[in-house]
Amino acid sequence: MIKKLYIALLAIGLITSCKKSPSLLSATDVYSTNNYPASISDLNSVLASSYSALRDPGLFGFNFLPKALSNSMHSVNSVFNGDQGWNEMAANNLTVGNSHSSDAWGALYSGIKNCNVLIAGADLYNAKYAKASDTQNVNYILGQAYFLRAYYYFQLECLFGEKYVVAGGANDAGMGVPIIATVPPDLASTQVVRSSVKDVWIFIESDLKQSATLLKGKVWTGNDVGRVTEWSAKGLLGKAYVFTQDWANAKTTLLDVIQNSGKTLMPFSKYQDAFNGNNTNEFNEESLFELNIDPNSQGGYGIYSPAANATSIDGLIWAPFVLGGDGTEGGAYPMGYGNEFFHDQNVLRFGYPLGTNYSLVANPKYSAAIGPKYNNPKLVIDPVYKQAALQVRANKTADPRLFVNALQPWVDSIRFDGVNYAPAAKPNFYAGNTGVYGWGVKKYAPITYNENVGLNNNGVADAWNYYLLRMADIYLLYAEASISSGDNVTGLEYVNKVKRRAYGYAINTISPVDYKSLSDNTVAKSDPVLGTKPLYYERWAELFNEGHWWYDVCRWRIGPSEAAYFKTAINVNGPLSFNEGKSYSWPIPINELNSNSKIKQNPGY
Repeated sequence: MIKKLYIALLAIGLITSCKKSPSLLSATDVYSTNNYPASISDLNSVLASSYSALRDPGLFGFNFLPKALSNSMHSVNSVFNGDQGWNEMAANNLTVGNSHSSDAWGALYSGIKNCNVLIAGADLYNAKYAKASDTQNVNYILGQAYFLRAYYYFQLECLFGEKYVVAGGANDAGMGVPIIATVPPDLASTQVVRSSVKDVWIFIESDLKQSATLLKGKVWTGNDVGRVTEWSAKGLLGKAYVFTQDWANAKTTLLDVIQNSGKTLMPFSKYQDAFNGNNTNEFNEESLFELNIDPNSQGGYGIYSPAANATSIDGLIWAPFVLGGDGTEGGAYPMGYGNEFFHDQNVLRFGYPLGTNYSLVANPKYSAAIGPKYNNPKLVIDPVYKQAALQVRANKTADPRLFVNALQPWVDSIRFDGVNYAPAAKPNFYAGNTGVYGWGVKKYAPITYNENVGLNNNGVADAWNYYLLRMADIYLLYAEASISSGDNVTGLEYVNKVKRRAYGYAINTISPVDYKSLSDNTVAKSDPVLGTKPLYYERWAELFNEGHWWYDVCRWRIGPSEAAYFKTAINVNGPLSFNEGKSYSWPIPINELNSNSKIKQNPGY
């Protein structure tokens, strides 16, 4: 029965694939054809598909973070020049055929389709099968469906909406994304105009309010601990209010989450080990919405294996380099594909005070009897430089979050085979180059195993969960709402709470590292924008490479200053630039334009 339903769901299709579909069924047709759904278990089966769209290769399964957003945000430099989609993202100059923006559009609408089918199915179940005792469980299922649909629309609107809503309503009539709130019964019903940006955000907020109401008081346990909660919904609702500059509602909603959710910031001792697969840190006191990833050992790089709906392989792209088996930088190899490494400008933005020009010197402990190996290299980093680098960490003269996000060559270590450790290394093509930092990506990257090695040497999956909404984000959103409504004291305090955690201080007590004002200097001394904007800097540093910064760049309209700060990218010819008349919005995909006669393209494309 479940298999038949799945086939029917596929037949419904996305907007972008409707003309390819052999048939278009309404939700009633789908369910009545299969005598479905006849139980709560049946509804949960469709709910699973609503969650699993998050792990689609076009979203968090593979392409969205490492290939699209990491390049757009310049979290990384990309050394793989064979994918035009990556190059366009790094240049922030997309074409309508960009594969990664198109994949995201399709995956997000696929998730919406599954949610719409589930909502229709719940209505059908209530009408035909439900007993009075089922009401609570059906409401919990609907609460999750409304949250997920809102989440998918949130991403779509931020990426593809023509403009962000601003206070005063100047942008309200801008083109948002098409709203599809039911299952299309026929092809004609898929020809949908773009709603206004205001209407899309109203729709998102409405779904989140329904979700919070339906999930009120529910606490998930055991295997269900990763499900959406009332506080997931209220957290995202508060974020939606901030993104639409509804400061009053934002403050009320976010403060409710802060005071009543039971959530807080995890201590730095946990935070520094919260992004690389430590199972004891999953679904912790800071997490509001977390994407569960099941490690995969079946090969097929996870997403192409039988465990496809449960895995992701973002770390394959972010994989850092480890010192070669012969103990040389030239022999260094990645713990996956190693297509991307930490952009040097990020090292400086985190306040790292030392230069790039360390030298390699003779290893005084080298054993000729053993010969050159990863644990017996002939040359090692200059011990004076290494000691200075260790003092930066001990004295916290750079933001400690730098070392949560990046691996420093010769200073950090990688468990390259799951057992033995070797020094992290620059990418091998930078061997001997003293003009670059060449640090590796650490957050959400494989540092305890090689992701490119699995069953029959065809790759395994990521081994860590992804935080999609956490309390640090909530604190900083509340700070922004407070500042924007004239309460600078409260705003500054919540900015400082996040910074205090990063430096190991109690979050609710004044500390030596506190910002003294909202225009105080940050450690990003070389950055003319983030260097004197603590709120901007803290959102960048705290949520680094988690995907949020791109939305901040777009809603704050700081694209040109970001391009000026990062200057260059390896896979972009010439200096970086930013077209404000185009690049804050991704293009509506060419396939959508060809299949939906009523949709219009974003300006500049």
